[in-house]
Amino acid sequence: MYNTLSQVIDLDRYPLQDDNFRHACRKTLDEEGVLVMPGVLQSDIVESIRREGEENRHLAYYTANHHNIYLSPPDPEFPADHPRNREVVSTKGCITTDQIPADSALRTLYDAPEFRDFLCAVLNEKELHEYADPLSSINLHYADAGQELGWHFDNSSFALTLMIQTPEGGGAFEYVNDVRDADAEEMNYDLAGKILDGEIPVNTLSIDAGTLVLFRGRNSMHRVTAVEGERTRILVVLAYNSAPGISLSESARMTFFGRLGL
Repeated sequence: MYNTLSQVIDLDRYPLQDDNFRHACRKTLDEEGVLVMPGVLQSDIVESIRREGEENRHLAYYTANHHNIYLSPPDPEFPADHPRNREVVSTKGCITTDQIPADSALRTLYDAPEFRDFLCAVLNEKELHEYADPLSSINLHYADAGQELGWHFDNSSFALTLMIQTPEGGGAFEYVNDVRDADAEEMNYDLAGKILDGEIPVNTLSIDAGTLVLFRGRNSMHRVTAVEGERTRILVVLAYNSAPGISLSESARMTFFGRLGL
C-alpha cells in the first residue's frame, strides 16, 4: 500500500509544490502544447503498475473502432473522402477504474491533493475532480502488434498519460500542433487532409517507461502508430474534470468499455 505521493513520484527531481517549477511547466505546456516528464515515477512503481497490468489483462475490453478525426458522426454535407468524413481505425484493450487494484500506486497518485494542485497550476484550472461514474477516471490501455490509434482531435482540453511499458517497435506518439481552432469553429480541412495523406512533417515524442505526458489535444491532431513486435504497449490514462459530478456518456462507456459500470 502506498500512503504518500513521495512513494510514487520522484519529488526531488520533480518538486511539484515549488512555484518556480510549476511556472516553468506551465510555460512549456502553453508554448509547446505538450509537457513531458521522463522518470517522474519511482522505478519500483513502474514495475508494480506493469505487474498489475499483466495480472489484470484478462479483464480488458478490446475495441476496433472506425472513426473520423473529429470523433463525431459523419457530416452528409461533405463527401466520404473529405477530411471531415474520412475514417481511420483505433484498436486497443482497456481496463477501467473499478478494475484497478485498491492498493495500486495509481490510486495514490490520482487521488493525491498535491498532484491535483500541481495539475491545476500547470493547466490553469481552479479545481479537478474524478469522474462520477466508476469506469472513466483511471484507464490502463493495452496495444499489441498491429494495434494503433488513428489520427484524431481530443474533445477534452487536456490529456494526461503515463507510459508503463514501451513496445519493441512502433507505438510512436505523433502530433501536429494547432491544426484547428475548435472554439472559433475553424476546422482547417486543407491542413488536416494533408496530415492524413502524410504530406506534412509531424512531431514525434520519444516516451520511455515512467514518463508522464500532459498534452493539449483539442486543437492538435495526433495519433499512435501501429505497435510492432511481441511486447505490449501499456499506457495509463488519468482523466479529470473541472467540475464535480460528471460522468462519461453512456454511449461512450459502451463503446470504449463495453459496459456502463452501474
